[in-house]
Amino acid sequence: MAKVKTKTDNNKKIDERLIPSANIGMVGHVGHGKTMLTEVLTGKLTLTHSEELKRGITIRLGYADMSIYKCEKCKKYVSTEKCPYCFGDAELQRTVSFIDAPGHETLMATVLTGARLMDGAILVIAANERCPQPQTREHVTALNVVGIKNVVIVQSKIDLVDEKEAMKNYKEIKDFVKGTILENAPIIPVSSQKRINIDLILDTIENIIPTPDLADRINKEPRMLVARSFDINKPGIAPKKIMGGTIGGGIISGKLRVGDEIEIKPGVKHGEKYQPLKTKIIGLQKAGIDLEEAVPGGLLGVMTELDPSLTKSDSLVGNVVGLPGRLPETKDEIEFEVNLMKRVVGSEEMGTVQPLKPGETLMVNVGTARSVGSIESIKKAVKLKLKIPLCVEKRERIVISRQISGRWRLIGYGIIC
Repeated sequence: MAKVKTKTDNNKKIDERLIPSANIGMVGHVGHGKTMLTEVLTGKLTLTHSEELKRGITIRLGYADMSIYKCEKCKKYVSTEKCPYCFGDAELQRTVSFIDAPGHETLMATVLTGARLMDGAILVIAANERCPQPQTREHVTALNVVGIKNVVIVQSKIDLVDEKEAMKNYKEIKDFVKGTILENAPIIPVSSQKRINIDLILDTIENIIPTPDLADRINKEPRMLVARSFDINKPGIAPKKIMGGTIGGGIISGKLRVGDEIEIKPGVKHGEKYQPLKTKIIGLQKAGIDLEEAVPGGLLGVMTELDPSLTKSDSLVGNVVGLPGRLPETKDEIEFEVNLMKRVVGSEEMGTVQPLKPGETLMVNVGTARSVGSIESIKKAVKLKLKIPLCVEKRERIVISRQISGRWRLIGYGIIC
């Protein structure tokens, strides 16, 4: 783990293993148990938006952190200092951040947003439904497109089926992942309600989703991808106590320090143009721990001097953070080499992907940003005129979706020229 500087109270040293060092995505079809499993693992309900609580599904990316311990006596991995199985003492191993991504078909763009921040993933597949469901197929494709290979498959809700049904579903899962990057991924039968095999999930996470090697990333130019932004002030707060806006996401390279002047691109819309924002970092936090500096690994909250009205309701999601004058130019149009898939992903029909056409409207995802644009030309590369500008660099990977029967469907990927 990379060394990071923490703020301490009364000279008490903070164990760096409590600072999240890896991001693990929780993906799968809607209603298959991702949010429940995240809550069992971390003790946190990631449904925080009012509409999420009302509908019982994840709409925005949810974050939660968990420290993993290993029992000194029975050697099981647990999430507490005392082993719940043998009541022995457990030693802290590391802390990870979970990203609870939406499974609903209309929210695929948000899943792709989260995938860019993931070091590994847990694919949740319910034992009481046929496999694959449309979004199960779509999420596996998304993981493949963004290059996430360290995946644990959780066969959830085994308490709702008998042994025969569980084995039938297991075989469906094996058939589904055959020939994909998940062909050899472990499959763990789990009941979140009954807390069955939770220790096996932790054991598998420790064995196949390692903390990423950050040595080659820390010395690069600072870059942070914004995946959430919000106003932490409560209604009725006294004007003198109002705090600046907060942004959340992941550092993908370099370091950010308290006191740094930062730039945020593309920024906010003024009239017909987007205006970059400049501000100062007044606080950094991971897993509730205040830091003096932050490096890649885990999810990060950045407190700034921005007017909180600029950050409320995730209004800065998709922006890129860096040092002033060091970020790539914001682009109103992009060119990219395209690779189309043979079949449309995410729909029951799995129709053939038709060639791109000039004038066609596409949705593109780059990093945590997404935009809609119209194809201006198709030669060796596709030229796309964007409605929302993007702050991107050459050779970045781009994910492409097309509107089919009123819904955005994943049809391919490309590389920005």
